[in-house]
Amino acid sequence: MAKLIAFRLALALPQLILVAMVVFLMTYLVPGSPAAAILGTSATPDRIAQVEAQLGLDQPFFTRLVSWFAAAAQGDLGTSFAIGRPVTDMLLERMPATLSLVVGGLIVSVIIGLALGLLGGTRPGSTTDRVTTTITAVTVAIPEFWLGIVLLLIFAVQLKWVPVVSYVPLDVDPARWAQGLILPSIALGVGSAALIARAMRTSMAETLSARWVDTLTATGMSRTRVIYRYGLKNALVPVLASTGLTVSILIGASFVVGQVFAFPGIGDIMLRSVIGKDFPVVQGGVLMIAVIVIVVNLVLDICYGLLNPKARPQ
Repeated sequence: MAKLIAFRLALALPQLILVAMVVFLMTYLVPGSPAAAILGTSATPDRIAQVEAQLGLDQPFFTRLVSWFAAAAQGDLGTSFAIGRPVTDMLLERMPATLSLVVGGLIVSVIIGLALGLLGGTRPGSTTDRVTTTITAVTVAIPEFWLGIVLLLIFAVQLKWVPVVSYVPLDVDPARWAQGLILPSIALGVGSAALIARAMRTSMAETLSARWVDTLTATGMSRTRVIYRYGLKNALVPVLASTGLTVSILIGASFVVGQVFAFPGIGDIMLRSVIGKDFPVVQGGVLMIAVIVIVVNLVLDICYGLLNPKARPQ
């Protein structure tokens, strides 16, 4: 298992470098000057050139790229063009809200996805299987922001069970923090649950059709024990890959859902930074999100190695 972790960590560094280079190149190619966006309508060519010199935007591309990488290696993601604050501090302040939303959506996705997948996979071809397949097809077609608006109108505006602006930091009030995550997590997780459900349904159906399942059944073991004691563990192996993809989808969708529920997360600041050409925030935000995705996939790879010893490097 230690070799598996070391192998995945060795692959993580090239991935981060590639992501950072792509994002840096894309922000460099964006038309217009960040200095002009900062100065607004009163910008003049001389003033724009002066601000660009102050921000280091007049330097060659590779000089800026090397300087940014050198600073990022020390944990310094630069300074915001718009407000002059360190990017690292800005992102870390908003990270708890984003992680809360993504984790909440993942929990909803896993619960709904595994439940629907088990119902369909243990009865392939039955009416239950067709119903669960229809449910997953419907949920994957529902936009997260639309579902979030509907949930807000029903439970916050009409029934007044939850506040419209629902996020409360965990260290301030854990109960209100958990309450405020219910609707956003449902809106975020329902659509992504279909991916897990389909993977679980296919994997469970294949597992239960194996010969060793017939052998266990012939010994007199109950079907329930065969499913949950032996079948579920083997069926979860390919589902982990779907879960890793689900996390990536949830992070992207959380930006939209966060806007609906007024979550002060990374998505809000990233959106404003893209519009305002505040490129250090954009670059730092993408790099931090890439780190989260890599860490999540590392954890899933470890779980995959625990469930499937053949996947461990020799």
